[in-house]
Amino acid sequence: MPGVSSRFNTDGIIESLMKIERIPRDRSEQEKEALLAQKRYWQDVNRRMVSLRDSARQLYSFQNPFNDRIITSSDGSVLTGTAIRQTTSQTKEFTVRQIAQSDRFLSSPVDDSFTVEAGAYTFSSGAERISFDFKGGSLKEFVDAFNRRGKGTVEASFVTIQSGKKSLLIESKITGAGNTLIFSNAALDMALKIGILEQQINMRDIPIHAATVNASSQEAERNTGQAVTVDNGSLNVSATADANVMFPDATIVNQGLTISFETATKVRATEPPPKAAPPPGPSIPNTGSVTFNGIVIDSAPSSVPIPEWKPPEPPVRIDDMNVISLTFADGTTIELAPIEDTTGFTQVSFQVPDSEIGKTLVSLSVVNKNTHRDVSLRHIQVMDPSDPINYKPKNPVSVAQDAIISMEGIDISRATNTIDDVLPGITLTVKKPSDTPVRITVEADKETIKDAIITFVGNYNRLMAEINVLTRTDDRIVQELSYLTQEEQEAMTERMGTFSKDSTLTQYKNAMQNTVTAPYPTATGTALLAKYGIGTDMRMSGSSYDASRLRGYLEIDEKKLDEALEMNLTEMQHLFGFDTNGDLIVDSGIAYALESITRPYVEIGGLISIRTATIDSRVKTNEQRIATLDKQLEEKEAALRVQYSQMESAYDRMEQMSNSLDNFSRQNSNGNR
Repeated sequence: MPGVSSRFNTDGIIESLMKIERIPRDRSEQEKEALLAQKRYWQDVNRRMVSLRDSARQLYSFQNPFNDRIITSSDGSVLTGTAIRQTTSQTKEFTVRQIAQSDRFLSSPVDDSFTVEAGAYTFSSGAERISFDFKGGSLKEFVDAFNRRGKGTVEASFVTIQSGKKSLLIESKITGAGNTLIFSNAALDMALKIGILEQQINMRDIPIHAATVNASSQEAERNTGQAVTVDNGSLNVSATADANVMFPDATIVNQGLTISFETATKVRATEPPPKAAPPPGPSIPNTGSVTFNGIVIDSAPSSVPIPEWKPPEPPVRIDDMNVISLTFADGTTIELAPIEDTTGFTQVSFQVPDSEIGKTLVSLSVVNKNTHRDVSLRHIQVMDPSDPINYKPKNPVSVAQDAIISMEGIDISRATNTIDDVLPGITLTVKKPSDTPVRITVEADKETIKDAIITFVGNYNRLMAEINVLTRTDDRIVQELSYLTQEEQEAMTERMGTFSKDSTLTQYKNAMQNTVTAPYPTATGTALLAKYGIGTDMRMSGSSYDASRLRGYLEIDEKKLDEALEMNLTEMQHLFGFDTNGDLIVDSGIAYALESITRPYVEIGGLISIRTATIDSRVKTNEQRIATLDKQLEEKEAALRVQYSQMESAYDRMEQMSNSLDNFSRQNSNGNR
């Protein structure tokens, strides 16, 4: 009771007695804690084994890194790429002519107070089209309404050019020459009003290249091969040679049809002809002689009458600047105005006479009758004012165009900068044009392979360290693990030797060591892991003895590993996992063998699962025993307290009786006196 103390220290006596009674219960509690610790250790070993199994499986499974491919670019700022696993190793050179772009048009500056008129606004880019009705409002309100409907196809924004002035930027999100930005309905009116677009007269370029240029039959007969040449869009016609530039499309002559082009001439230096000499005349043979009786009689010489020689007239110099003419489908031609001698190209324009209206123009001819003058022609254009008026951007930020790349002389164009259909399994990304060829190399991803091997070795060593600590009682094993933190070292020390009497982990450790040191078949023979710089003792000859190197840990000689990845990649792949019978299933190799010996330990219902289940059963038994002992101890303590309470009560009654007897005796003694 509170405030009441026992004169015999009953609580201390009971506690001492109960301490002895709790010994079986404390032993059961300690056994339970030891079993739970063993379970944690088995679970830690299981996690280490699973990590080793997974890293081993990664080295030989279908997704193994040996089949990964990467693309390296000699200039990543111009061209990059990615490759799928099935891509073969190869090297190609590309020249980026131009990148794919979309139309981005900027308006002329307008006041902040500019109001966009109400109307039906329609914009299209390629096959995509958006249309919306705008009720009229500020430039910001128009941009907001535009972007709510044009996301992913077209986009609008405005740029503050100066205080109080803004320009509207409208851009397509779809690249490619075939995806031009088109304004219709009220959008076209607004674009013309604020200077996004402007009208232009239809001009058509006539290309000059080998397919459109024909030399005349006279030139073919001359057979020099150099009198007519085409160089970078320029036609060069030497003196006395002829050539025709064919129009690729039929051109009907309408009123006002104009042909324009640029011409240049090169006058050859003139030299006086060599002085003519008379011909040597015929060669007359000797008439011979006759000998008779020692007398020689010579024949009279032959004679040939030779006409009087007159020197030839010097060659006539021809200067004729009427070298350009047009040819029509009906076979008629018209001659254009004469050109002029110029040191550089000069533009010339010629309007086709109305008398030729309705005819079909098929070619432009250069008939160079000059004996000392070469003529060059370029930039042929046809302007037909009768064609419908079209529009061009007034302030283009960029114009829609295809990406053009050249692969080993073959020009390739695509609408986007991501090109995935040129080489099988390769996706190229075009970033900027460059005149310098860019070399793209597809090769194995050696860094990923190396990282996977290092991960495998790391997981192997951590599992080996765990097993060494659990099965050995030598403190040096923990001290040798220099990569552990202080807390991890203390935790390792606590579990040291826990399974020293259990052969399960020792057997697994021996199997691990045998697996990584055994030879394995490859496509070229057999190989050992140590050949590639990975082994249990990679010391150089002459190195001092180190006991830690004999614990079964793997070491990596990085230099040898890098050399193997460079020179023997396929053989190394086979060393980790190899199909020996051609059934497309890996059945040999270090990684395959380690995964095989580990699987029975970590799979559901495996050895470790059985061990932890057994421990759980024993823990449950101990918990039941502890609960029973706790109940018995509680009853025992209650009984002791009752007994000692009764003892003290009896003592109190005896003491009271003794006091009563003493008082009675004293009273009797006083009465007798």
